[in-house]
Parts: sequence; C-alpha cells; structure tokens
Amino acid sequence: MSAIKERIIGALTVMSEPDAEKIWILIEKEIAPKSWDDIGEVEPDEWDLKMLKEIKNNPECKEFVSKEEAYKELGLA
Repeated sequence: MSAIKERIIGALTVMSEPDAEKIWILIEKEIAPKSWDDIGEVEPDEWDLKMLKEIKNNPECKEFVSKEEAYKELGLA
C-alpha cells in the first residue's frame, strides 16, 4: 500500500463520524465511478490468464461449495 493511502486510512481512523461521512459524500460525488461503464478495462496479466486457463481446464474449478460446507471444511463450523 502506498504511503498516501496509509495516511488517508490513518486520518479516517481518528476522524469523527460526521467528518468521515463528509469525506464519503465527497468520494461518491467526485471520485467514485457512477456506473460499471465508467470503470476502465485492463488487459489480463499473466496471473489472470493462468487463473482463466485453470477455470476452463480444471473440472474442480466448476464445483460449487456452499458457505456451510466451506466452513465445515475449514473447521469454522
């Protein structure tokens, strides 16, 4: 994480709730994308391509596991 992002997070941590709400409104109004169309596309990198190939070729990548089953497998249930 960049130093400026760490400074922003630090400032938010000690900020009052009303001031944090003002910052959020500013972000929504001036910075945040208005719709999915406002988000630019990027070319997939090597890691992305590897994951896409794995999804396409590995049948286990197509299996769905419920939240409950995942919790059991991870020992969280």
